[in-house]
Amino acid sequence: MFNFFLILLGRSIVLVSKFFNLGNGSTWPGHIALSINKNFIRDVLRNSKVKIILIAGTNGKTTTAKLIRTILEYDKKSLPAHWRVFQNAAGANLLNGVVSACIQHASWDGGLNVDYGVFEVDENSLPIVLTYVKSKAIVILNLFRDQLDRYGEVDVIAEKFSKTTLILNADDPQVAFLGEKSKSNVLYFGINPANKTEKNQHASDSNYCPNCGERLIYNSIYFSHLGDWICKNCGFEHPKKTFTQSPFYPLSGTYNEYNTNAAVLLAKLNNVSNRAIEQSLRVFKPAFGRQEILKINDKKVQIFLSKNPASFNESLKTIANLNANNLLLVLNDRIPDGRDVSWIWDVDFEDFSSQFKNITVTGDRAFDLGLRLKYAEFKNFQTKKNLAEATNVALEKTLKNETLYILPTYSAMLEVRKILTGKSIL
Repeated sequence: MFNFFLILLGRSIVLVSKFFNLGNGSTWPGHIALSINKNFIRDVLRNSKVKIILIAGTNGKTTTAKLIRTILEYDKKSLPAHWRVFQNAAGANLLNGVVSACIQHASWDGGLNVDYGVFEVDENSLPIVLTYVKSKAIVILNLFRDQLDRYGEVDVIAEKFSKTTLILNADDPQVAFLGEKSKSNVLYFGINPANKTEKNQHASDSNYCPNCGERLIYNSIYFSHLGDWICKNCGFEHPKKTFTQSPFYPLSGTYNEYNTNAAVLLAKLNNVSNRAIEQSLRVFKPAFGRQEILKINDKKVQIFLSKNPASFNESLKTIANLNANNLLLVLNDRIPDGRDVSWIWDVDFEDFSSQFKNITVTGDRAFDLGLRLKYAEFKNFQTKKNLAEATNVALEKTLKNETLYILPTYSAMLEVRKILTGKSIL
């Protein structure tokens, strides 16, 4: 009965947040519930048969979670017993975000009348979440520079949790190493290496063997430190049995091949048919800010969240392949972005110095990014400190029926999206 009032209170907060356009109420309901009853989520899950799937990694959590949800919901959609799935869809990936999602989907008796809960989880919070939540599977996508210091926390999973399935990125040596010491059922995904060999990027974060510390040898590199690798010193090598081929890829970019393959492998673990997987992927719509397309007047805007060197490089490469002309770059240095923006010097801007026609630079650290472009010998860009003004300028330069590509850091993505749509996400 006590949890009934916490659910009622949490849903009231959600309604108030949405009514006043303050966000989706994706964190505060969980924060308040946990401060009153720290075992709230245990109570809810104890009264439920829901299967929990957790997704962790520096890049791609939100997209992969939505891919998994789309596939699972679609598989039995035409049958009376179709799978019911919910997720922490607003990207609130700490424990309070997971609890808030449970509050929004719980029945009034304190249970969850759904089949699957799909939660993206911050790596630092993953061990904490796992003390409250028993998961059917954990998907770990990658570990890049802004998360490498959390490898120790992620490593705890392999040592302590044996009653779950680990779905690991075989192309990331740090992630693949988790499978070496795990007592769990371990499955690996990667990408098809055909035509993926690239030069070693400045954003290559982890080229040393996680087992012995010697430098890894790469037969091919797909991006950053992800590729086909082996340690000649201790013999630790890329897992041989790796899933690499989805029947369809709904999003552009090498990094989204990883996200899709991880989701498809999870779906196969749950006995989803190949036909259902392909059909669901063909109707997939991207999550907010993750290649999301907005229509502004007669122009298209596509947002590519770019929050670290690896994701920025992949965003630039992807939009270059899409023949982009109009570009808005937004760099913030707030808590969700990281205060230190020196990472922009590890983005391979030099490879794209003559690629784009109209470039506008803005954000809290607009002048830092402008200086970086100057050193990369970009000629055709202008810097504007005010985000709203810069967004309007970039839109004005974008011709009718053209696309404006926006590459923002996390807090910048939330801001620019609110300017464009008039609505908050979180």
